Amino acid sequence: MGTWFWIRRYFAVFAIASVIIAGAHVLRARSAKYAISEGLVWGLITAAIFISTRLYRSRKGQHCAMCADTPEMQK
Repeated sequence: MGTWFWIRRYFAVFAIASVIIAGAHVLRARSAKYAISEGLVWGLITAAIFISTRLYRSRKGQHCAMCADTPEMQK
């Protein structure tokens, strides 16, 4: 797994997390500006934690059984 794999994965997780978090704030009747800013900030934090733990486990040879999209798991 190269650098581009992890960069693409980071941005995918960031986008999904940001939309979900912002949507949750909108459902709580918060302002759109607040919802978007919170979604972006917590999306960055969430993606960073997710990718760093996945990198750590990948380097140790531990793989997620549900995330069978890594090249090692496809073999």
